[in-house]
Parts: sequence; structure tokens; C-alpha cells
Amino acid sequence: MRTSHPVWGQEALTIHYIDFIIPATTYKCNQLSLKLPSSPLRGYNASCIYMIKKVFPILALSVFTSMLGVGIISPLLPLYAENMGATGIWIGTIFAGFSISRAIIMPIVGRLSDRSGRKLFITVGLLIYAVSSLGYIWANSVSQLTLVRLIQGVAAGMIMPIAQAYIGDISPEGEEGKWMGYFNAAFFSGFGFGPLMGGALTDHFGMSVAFYTMGGLNLLAFLIAIFFLPEISQPKVATSPQPSFKRMTTSGIIRGLFSFRLSISLGRGAFATFMPIFAALYVGLSPTLIGVLLAVFILLMSLLQVYAGNIADRFNRRALVALGGFINLVFLALIPLTSNFWQLFGLCALGGLGGAISIPAASAMAIEEGRKFGMGSTMAMVAMAMSIGMIIGPLLSGVIADLVNINSVFYFGAGMVLIGASLFIWFTRS
Repeated sequence: MRTSHPVWGQEALTIHYIDFIIPATTYKCNQLSLKLPSSPLRGYNASCIYMIKKVFPILALSVFTSMLGVGIISPLLPLYAENMGATGIWIGTIFAGFSISRAIIMPIVGRLSDRSGRKLFITVGLLIYAVSSLGYIWANSVSQLTLVRLIQGVAAGMIMPIAQAYIGDISPEGEEGKWMGYFNAAFFSGFGFGPLMGGALTDHFGMSVAFYTMGGLNLLAFLIAIFFLPEISQPKVATSPQPSFKRMTTSGIIRGLFSFRLSISLGRGAFATFMPIFAALYVGLSPTLIGVLLAVFILLMSLLQVYAGNIADRFNRRALVALGGFINLVFLALIPLTSNFWQLFGLCALGGLGGAISIPAASAMAIEEGRKFGMGSTMAMVAMAMSIGMIIGPLLSGVIADLVNINSVFYFGAGMVLIGASLFIWFTRS
């Protein structure tokens, strides 16, 4: 990346350009007679507007296609594992295995992507996801199913935090919430339509077809990324050499975001693992209707991301994160009180609203910290909190379900969200 900047104190920026070096291609953005306050970041900002409009559709399409495939198995995996004879703790282990391997790999690839680029990790992750999807069909035991989840966790660790870092690299300053809102909309749209497809495919053709579809969609996402997604040179962070992860933890914002994402994922882990079982056994819903519930939860979150992202650029991001956390608390605490499809439908819509309010604001705060500590490293740190929550949440939920009852799982999730939201408010108070 190369930019020409005015000297400090110059009243207007007359000519500046920025080159993004791509294999066999060079993107150059030229703005002539652009009246901007004198600041190197402002030149970077204007060029980022050009680049993000060029690159964003490709990255968003890749992520949407991949998440469509991943979302297909969301309503199926707990039932699939239970049919194999998995107990509550084993179901929790299967879900936790995915997050264990993802949590281990994310800090490594996050730091490496800050040095060597984003595209390699995204494309390799998509390819591993596509191939490993066949493992669901070949698995004959709970332990083999857990192994498949471990492999896919590695793939996921290469995709989402690195894709978020890519968006952070080219997001114009002051528009972080907007572009992360667009990106999250693509992510949640794919993940939201997936359960609808998964439920319908299973009801009409069986689970094997759903797993084949998952692999095919991730292969398509890989092809889109490898042929059309450009690589960009990495912007330099404010400090050199790159700050350590230990130094990053001195930031109150990062500690607050880590606590919040950890708590939310604890609650979401309980929800994702046991809501399909609760809906099937206690409410009597079919796989299709369970898919509808998950789709409502995720698609509403997706549809509101763009609006919430714009709001996050205009209003207090800290307050929006806290509000979203409170809504998630209420959503989880009320699930055990439901007895029919429409009550669950309303609560899933409420949970989607809570996520829509908090996620763009939290993502924008992470981008601001990423400009200090390295975008890939920061996104990996925040995403690692989610993975740790998705390790602990399903495991503890499985133990609680076996020792107490399934209703207590959702109360546990609500309690964790309350603790995490409180810690976020405390750490970010200054």
C-alpha cells in the first residue's frame, strides 16, 4: 500500500492516490482536487471508500454462500447426534469441539494474516470446510462426529475473523459500523436461510442430502474467493513492532468486548445446542418448524444489521452493546416458559433484535482498536472469546441438562449474559 499525503497544516488535499497490490493486478484510486482536512488518515479514508465498494461484494458473496452451507446443519446436528446415542454431555462435547479447535487456531492465523495477507487463509478455510462436510455422512459414531467438528473448527478459524479483519482494513474511518453492518447482514443472511433449507431438505430427502448441499455450497464459496477476491497489502498499525496479545489486554475496550462476546456465546451455545431438542421433545415441532425458528432468529438479526450499523456510527456504541445484551438476557430467560410454536417464534424474533442492536456497535469498536494493535490480531482476540464461550457453553449446558433439566440450561445462559454485559459496562466505563 502506498499513499501520498500533504504536509501537516496544508489546507486542502489536491492529489492523492493509494495502490493496492494484487497478484497480476494493481488497483489505483485517484481523487483530484478533493477538499479534505489535512490528515494522512483522511487520504486513506477516501481511498478506502473506493476499494471497499470494489472488494466488498466479492467477500460478502463468499461469506454468504459459505454460511448458507453451514446454516443447513444447525437444526439437524443435535438431532443427528442424539440418533447416534449421544447423551447431553456428548452433544455438548460435539458442539464444543468445533469451538476448541477454532479458539486454538484463531490467534495464530490472525497474527499471520497481519503479516502475509488475508486471502490465503480465507480460501484454505473454505476448501477445508467443503471437503470435511462429507465427514458427517461417513461418521458412524459420536467420537467420529466430534472429529469432524474439530476439523471444521480449524476451517472456521481461518474464515470469519480474517474476513472481518479484511473489512476492517478497508472500512473508511467513521463508517466502521455501516460496513460491518453490511458484512454481518451477508453473514447472518446465509446462516439464516440455511436452517430453512436444512429442515426442508431433511424432511423431503434425508440428512445426507443436506450434508452434501453444505459441502457443495462451501466449495462454491471457495471458487468465488480464489478467482475473484483480491489480496491487499496490509496497512501498518500505529506501533512497531506489532503489540503482543498481553499488551492488547491492557485496553479496557478489548477487555469489555472480550467479556461481552464470551458471555453472549455462552448463552448462544446453550440456545443452539438445546433449543432444537427443547422444541422437538417439549413443544413437539418438526425439523422444518425448528428450522423456521432458527431462521427467524438469524434473518431478523441480518435484516436489521444495516440499519443498526448506521445507528452505531451516529450514537453511543457502548450503550447499544449494553442494550443488546439486556435484550438477549430476557430472550433466553423466557424460553422455558413457552409451550407452542408462536411463543418460541416471538422469543426468537426478540433474540434477533438484541443481536442486531449489539453486534454492529461491538464490531465497530473492535475495528477502532484494531487500528492500534493490528486488525487480524484484534479480530482474532474478540472472536476467540466467542469460541471459548462456545466451548464452555455447550459442555456446561450438557452437564446441567443431564443433572438438572433442560429448562435450567436457558436460565444458565441468561445468567451468563447478565454477568458479561455487566463486565462490559465496567471495563469500558472510562
